[in-house]
Amino acid sequence: MNATSATSDRVLVITRTFDAPRELVFGAWTKPAQVARWWGPNDFTLPFCEMDFREGGSYKYCMRSPAGEDHWVWGTYREIAEPERIVFTWERKDLEGNPRSSSVVTVTFEETEGKTKFTLHQGIFEFAEDCAEHYGGWSQCLNRLGDYVERSNLMIS
Repeated sequence: MNATSATSDRVLVITRTFDAPRELVFGAWTKPAQVARWWGPNDFTLPFCEMDFREGGSYKYCMRSPAGEDHWVWGTYREIAEPERIVFTWERKDLEGNPRSSSVVTVTFEETEGKTKFTLHQGIFEFAEDCAEHYGGWSQCLNRLGDYVERSNLMIS
């Protein structure tokens, strides 16, 4: 295996198109009350959501699984270009409290005929298994985001 393929196994890219304006989708990432409505995999809740949404500010979330397990995620906002791009660090620990992964997430929002082309880029993960696990979690999370912004868009239309 060469270095390029090893790295590509440790970088996550997911693209979605949401039937909602870019400003609405971007806004769903900026306020704890909105984030709590869609963040996390299916059937997870977000009982703790703290955000200082500014460059250099931090965030900390507790995602609670249906089994009651708490999964903590935190990081720092490196770049915010409203309504186009957010870059933030991603830190988490496993259920035993050991450092689990550290990476950088970039999310972009592109206006396309009243819809939003959304891209998530996360990496570089230390292990390909972590990348695959995050793919599953982010996929469910982004499905929830899509449902949230599309419902919100209908309510304001």
